[in-house]
Amino acid sequence: MNLPNILTASRILLIPIFVGLYMVQQDWSIVLASVLFTLAAATDWLDGYLARKLEQTTPLGAFLDPVADKLIVVSALIVLVAYHSNAWLTLPALVIIGREIVISALREWMAEMNDSVTVAVSYLGKVKTTLQMIATVLLLAQPVGAATLLMQASYVLLYLAAAMTLWSMWQYLNAAWASLSRGMR
Repeated sequence: MNLPNILTASRILLIPIFVGLYMVQQDWSIVLASVLFTLAAATDWLDGYLARKLEQTTPLGAFLDPVADKLIVVSALIVLVAYHSNAWLTLPALVIIGREIVISALREWMAEMNDSVTVAVSYLGKVKTTLQMIATVLLLAQPVGAATLLMQASYVLLYLAAAMTLWSMWQYLNAAWASLSRGMR
């Protein structure tokens, strides 16, 4: 276990803590939940940076990092949908979660077919992730039912992230199309 892997594991360990705090639904707890989510999101960048900088990339880290990313985002979106319970939040959350399931299944299928698809992490992907994280932090930090300009901005950011999520999924599916079409024959 090196430092980057410890940071990745800590991101996973923060999930039940920030979810539990959010579920308390007190002003202090939702702010603390959003701070912990922010900390976890920051470790996503930091662990990758340190792994490259310290030349400590490992197969464990390559596996854990995307798992931690998906777990933290999906956990946050699930509690937000559960507490806000409105279609405006549910729709982009379903798009984001659905994309993660589709792409994970695609990668697993490709591995079973002894094939792989490489889609380079693009600038658009980084923007998508950043918007998704900012929107999630802002949504976590506000009381359920808040009708503020900040809440509306959070929704706009989440919809932009969802649109970019669909674009990202299309890029993966397009890159895998040759393999997918061979599998349909």
